[in-house]
Amino acid sequence: MRLLVERSIDDSGVRGKADARGPARAVRSVTVNLAESPLTWLRSRGLVSARQFEAGERLRSDYERAQLAPRVTMRWEAMPVARGRRAADAPLDPTDSQLAAKRRFDAAIAGAGRGLADILWRVVCAGEGVAVAERALGWPVRSGKLVLGLALDRVADHYRLP
Repeated sequence: MRLLVERSIDDSGVRGKADARGPARAVRSVTVNLAESPLTWLRSRGLVSARQFEAGERLRSDYERAQLAPRVTMRWEAMPVARGRRAADAPLDPTDSQLAAKRRFDAAIAGAGRGLADILWRVVCAGEGVAVAERALGWPVRSGKLVLGLALDRVADHYRLP
């Protein structure tokens, strides 16, 4: 199923919203399939609350901004030129926003706790379905939704969502 919507985002990748200071300045827009995320699927069926959903989306956003997902293809950025005959290539520096997103992601995962971080990462960040994550973790059937709900509550507390 495809449920496509157009979302405006600013230059840091944050979804544009209007607030008390005025309308958000949309730099570009992207088409998003709302039906592709397991978290969206759970939200559309009332299995996670709006607060839990927002916490999961913030976590996924930090995960994607930090570029923690494995690469599918090679990197096409220009490599630095080595100086001297045996000099090693200089490493590419990650951007400040990427480092900040990684720190936020790591802090949120730590806030969820050891026993809850695994299902949280699998469903929210890796995009696995709850049933697939339960089987991979060796958990009983239908236990993943409960544990995921607890993990999302902790992440919502970490992000200080109302």
